[in-house]
Amino acid sequence: MAVWIQAQQLQGDALHQMQSLYGQHFPIEVRHYLSQWIEGQLWDAIDLENPQEEIKAKRLLDNLIQELQKKAEHQVGEDGFLLKIKLGHYASQLKSTYDRCPLELVRCIKHILYTEQRLVREATNSSSPVGGVMDSMSQKYHQINQAFEELRILTQDTENDLRKLQHNQEYFIIQYQESLRIQAQLSSLATLPPADRQLREPSLLSKRATVEAWLTREANTLQKYRLGLAEKHQKTLALLRKQQTVILDDELIQWKRRQQLAGNGGPPEGGLDILQSWCEKLAETIWQNRQQIRRAEHLRQQLPIPGPIEELLTELNGTITDIISALVTSTFIIEKQPPQVLKTQTKFAATVRLLVGGKLNVHMNPPQVKATIISEQQAKALLKNENTRNDSSGEILNNNCVMEYHQTTGTLSAHFRNMSLKRIRRSDRRGAESVTEEKFTILFESQFSVGGNELVFQVKTLSLPVVVIVHGSQDNNATATVLWDNAFAEPGRVPFIVPDKVLWPQLCEALNMKYKAEVQSNRGLSEGNLVFLAQKAFSSSSVNPEEYRNMTMTWSQFNRESLPGRNFTFWQWFDGVMELTKKHLKPHWNDGAILGFVNKQQAQDMLMSKPNGTFLLRFSDSEIGGITIAWVAENPNKAGERMVWNLMPYTTKDFSIRSLADRISDLNHLLYLYPDRPKDEVFSKYYTPPLSKAVDGYVKPQIKQVVPEFATPNPDPAANPTYMDHAASPAVNPQHTYGLYPPIVDPMLDPDGDFDLDDTMDVARHVEELLRRPMDGQWSGQQS
Repeated sequence: MAVWIQAQQLQGDALHQMQSLYGQHFPIEVRHYLSQWIEGQLWDAIDLENPQEEIKAKRLLDNLIQELQKKAEHQVGEDGFLLKIKLGHYASQLKSTYDRCPLELVRCIKHILYTEQRLVREATNSSSPVGGVMDSMSQKYHQINQAFEELRILTQDTENDLRKLQHNQEYFIIQYQESLRIQAQLSSLATLPPADRQLREPSLLSKRATVEAWLTREANTLQKYRLGLAEKHQKTLALLRKQQTVILDDELIQWKRRQQLAGNGGPPEGGLDILQSWCEKLAETIWQNRQQIRRAEHLRQQLPIPGPIEELLTELNGTITDIISALVTSTFIIEKQPPQVLKTQTKFAATVRLLVGGKLNVHMNPPQVKATIISEQQAKALLKNENTRNDSSGEILNNNCVMEYHQTTGTLSAHFRNMSLKRIRRSDRRGAESVTEEKFTILFESQFSVGGNELVFQVKTLSLPVVVIVHGSQDNNATATVLWDNAFAEPGRVPFIVPDKVLWPQLCEALNMKYKAEVQSNRGLSEGNLVFLAQKAFSSSSVNPEEYRNMTMTWSQFNRESLPGRNFTFWQWFDGVMELTKKHLKPHWNDGAILGFVNKQQAQDMLMSKPNGTFLLRFSDSEIGGITIAWVAENPNKAGERMVWNLMPYTTKDFSIRSLADRISDLNHLLYLYPDRPKDEVFSKYYTPPLSKAVDGYVKPQIKQVVPEFATPNPDPAANPTYMDHAASPAVNPQHTYGLYPPIVDPMLDPDGDFDLDDTMDVARHVEELLRRPMDGQWSGQQS
């Protein structure tokens, strides 16, 4: 069901919240009459932080105005006439508002749609039958909203009490002035004759006694009112602290944790709109109570009455200032983190946001935010409040930015779009630590005031850990450091301490999350895949997943120590698999065509029970970022015996020449993808279409792959293509591999008989170059 149809069914506070989304910046009538069109546009596809996206945003604005004008033109009748004028007016209004800043329109509509979806979702959850069980998130939101309602009632109650106190105190002062007037009259009686004095004095003395008795009684009453109000404020502030703890220490910390896991490929951390609405309610309630406490203090100063109230008000004022300070400093957050693997001399971006900036009117005097890169040690000193002023570990260009207020969304944020790390200063490393294990962080800091310079705040926030590299070759090791930190960091840690070892299932969860994100696939790592990885990580042969549940893996095993018999680490091998799959194998992985995580012996056991020509695809054990084809066929040296063959691993370089699907198509001896799927059924949709016929007398060359032992002659010479020999496939039993043919000198094999990709590339380029030359030129060159 369309969101707008559901939104129109909202009631009570939810309906009020929905209505408050609209105004002159975006009229609700536009939402109503263009609801289907608005919900059909790809608003989320536009990156609001990228100025180049403004063209797309402008196109959407123009289309929106055209749709409005079309809708206006189709209105008929008396009512239609008025609507036609109104819609035409809205079209002109939107054009004048957003023509110079179309990205703001996108920001506005995204905010509206997101909020409507949230309100509809919350209303749907809360409308379940009485006694039904709400999910945990809805329950939590319900509790938070209930607490806000209780705070609203308490704040309104103290406001009423304060007004009553003020009214009573004003009346008390009037009566006090009356007592002074009576006293003055009594004093003036001394100048009167005795007869007159005796006549008037008894009446004035009686009046004075009555007023003074009333004043004494009323002073006690005022003191009780003051103490009662202070006690109510204490209760309100206690609830405010509790509510603030839930929002800042639970909800905001969870959002930050989700943001950290999103750096490993976890689900998006979600928008900040709900959190901001809560923080703004907190700010509003805190500010109202602070003003009430200040007014109570003013009343006390206006009419000092001896008692404990002075000390109580001082305590309340200190408490409310602490609460608002904690709110402001905690809600200065990084909405968009800088890249965690940061290359020097490379442009990067980040966004910081103050969740309560709009509510506290901070934007009236827009603050400036400064970004600085600091080391792990400097970050520790900063959190201990040690003096680190002007300390940095490098130089960032374009590191100052003014916070901007977006009225349509009510957000106050600073968008750093063109930062660049010019240089980095590294610290002395510990033991075996490499430069790609050294962690830095970007410190964002600002200063601003609220309440007309009444309160001045210095705010700071640290980015997630950043690993600085100077060359792309360091990227995979830096990514390992970031992955481990994001996955296993604990909330509230000392920067940037992480455990040195973790349980294998914990690491599996992190690897699966990363793999799915990098490959952009819903097909993650199966239990069998994870058993294969455990075997590789722990040099084990067990296939029982339960045996690995309580095993731990250290950071050194993960990315310091090489795997047995290899010159690369576990992570480097896994990262190579991800990169290869992401760049060249994604559709085949999503189709389930690649088993991948299978060793050579497992492949042999699986294939030997299948018909000849059955093959499977597995990641190479011996090469980073390699994939090989294993297939079952007859043993040419022993009649009636079958064996499994393994092709030399393909890498990214190979697939930049010819795709996996085309290579499988080239090999006629490959018939069925394991277990029994005809290969064309699986791969044909990815084959490169046949080349067109000759144009202007030139025939375009074609490179195809053959395996000499399994090459089948083509009877049609006209269809005979130019071949690139990929090298003979090594058999499971090496002594049989080359016994089929007399020794030959193959320019694509090195002296040890291994495949040399660089030489193969050179041969391929040479063949292409020869075939590009005109035929006459070739023959004349040979004759000469």
